[in-house]
Amino acid sequence: MHKGLRQAIAVSAGAIVAVFGLSGQAAAQTVGGFETNATSAYVRDLRTGTVLLDKAADVPLPPASMSKLMTLLMLFEAIEDDRTTLETTFTVSERAYQMGGSRMFLEPTDRPTAEDLIRGIAVLSGNDATVVVAEGLAGTEEAFAQLATRRARELGMRNTTLVNSSGWPHPDHLMSKRDLGILAEHIITNYPQYYSYLSEPEFTWSGITQPNRVPLLGAGVGLDGLKTGFTSAAGYSLTGSVQQGERRIVFAFGGLDSERARVQEAEAIINWAFRQFAMVSIGEAGTVMAEAPVWLGENQSVPLVLSESAELLVPAIGSRNFDARVVYESPLPAPIAAGDELGTLIIDIPEMGETRLPLVAGADVAEGGFAVRATASAQRLLGMVMGTAREAMN
Repeated sequence: MHKGLRQAIAVSAGAIVAVFGLSGQAAAQTVGGFETNATSAYVRDLRTGTVLLDKAADVPLPPASMSKLMTLLMLFEAIEDDRTTLETTFTVSERAYQMGGSRMFLEPTDRPTAEDLIRGIAVLSGNDATVVVAEGLAGTEEAFAQLATRRARELGMRNTTLVNSSGWPHPDHLMSKRDLGILAEHIITNYPQYYSYLSEPEFTWSGITQPNRVPLLGAGVGLDGLKTGFTSAAGYSLTGSVQQGERRIVFAFGGLDSERARVQEAEAIINWAFRQFAMVSIGEAGTVMAEAPVWLGENQSVPLVLSESAELLVPAIGSRNFDARVVYESPLPAPIAAGDELGTLIIDIPEMGETRLPLVAGADVAEGGFAVRATASAQRLLGMVMGTAREAMN
């Protein structure tokens, strides 16, 4: 019976340059090189999935008003599931009316629509609006928090526990910056029809006009939402997203000591993320990365190709000290169907981590006929005989 061996073919820097056009650069999954003033931070490039910054990103911390993004998501999902509509009206309870902090200034006699409440949360960060949504969707804010926590876990937000809808300070109300990044990306990717609410410059309710609290909106840097936060425990915080050209990043940070520091940190992250990295193309789907030997096939080898077009985000000033290799089981037993995943292309730069790209068969390889099998059997028998002869000589 055939037993494959793990085969790794090293690819030189020069070969990568020739094949990929990387100019000696390689990509990374987690990249250092940026000193943030935030106590915790997370930055991710959405096009490639590259995590550019991870500073205490998995530590559960008070999220302040940034957790309102989860309340918005629950409302978006209710609309898309036809449990409510943008025109559905909600009741303002005494509890909602009595909420302190940032407010939409809802009155008990008001009957805001879901769309009004989206604006009241996205633009005005209204604590009263979040309670209205929570009670309207789940009956009580406590029940809503349990549902929101469960939904967060389903989305992979492992370090999120919510006890209210607004981010009002509570020792058990916690989110990590990575979780906030996951949440922001989910909203942007799955609910683009509602994302524009998060970039509206102002909103007027009951004759009171208030500006959007997200800094740098309309400043020409591409920041187009999501949510600020501040409490004494969370510090000045921000979850944001920036589009420049074909690239978009999401980021979340916290723990700063002033609004000015929050703005400066946001600008620093944006400038670094877009000016210190560049997109390069690895190749189109079907680009051949290696030829792998085949056992008992009509053909003696099969091309290993990229399964889909691949791009990498690389440092603008790269290093040629990287490794690139193709890994697969060798030899590969026939039959093989085009599209079968057979190997992995691994590109690695020291201190930056690995990028792994799946490789698939670029062609069908049928089982060989009698002649192929007879030849293989003869070669195996010859090998056994030669091995026995060498043992006898020793």
